[in-house]
Amino acid sequence: MSWIKIIEKEEATGALHDLYEHVESTRGKMSNILRVHSLHPKAMQAHLDLYLSIMFSRSKLRRADRELLAVVVSATNGCDYCIQHHAEALRFYWKDEAKVQQVIDDYRAADLPEKTRALLDYAVKLTRAPSSAEEADVQRLRNRGFSDEDILSINLITSYFNFANRIAEGLGVDFSPEEVEGYRY
Repeated sequence: MSWIKIIEKEEATGALHDLYEHVESTRGKMSNILRVHSLHPKAMQAHLDLYLSIMFSRSKLRRADRELLAVVVSATNGCDYCIQHHAEALRFYWKDEAKVQQVIDDYRAADLPEKTRALLDYAVKLTRAPSSAEEADVQRLRNRGFSDEDILSINLITSYFNFANRIAEGLGVDFSPEEVEGYRY
């Protein structure tokens, strides 16, 4: 499951056990990306809070666009764990396997609205070369109709998935089809 020790739910006590229970009751099950935090329950809770805040809270960004960002950032980083998890969620929203696979392979070749392409171009630039980001990039998003609140959300989601990709890749977090499926969206 990972290259470090994981405390499984059956062994967990106190705050860690409570977290397992809470996640399973709200999301359907505990993901391996959270489980890998089991040695540091406070970090697990903070990670979960950030994830829920940017991916599920009220926002003008549609849930499908948030999942699309997750997939494209993760594909840019080559993080199979996050690609598989968020492609599954994107399939739930799009109901189009071929289009999901296209954005995994190369979002630039996918049939996407210009507004959507603009947010992905920004996310990929921020992922590949964060120090190259400039005010003109933000202005391009504004010119495509994104508000500053939207732009902050795009940036936070992009940054979060760069963070999560490094956890998954750096600790050898793995997945199986059973682990990827069955979450509540």
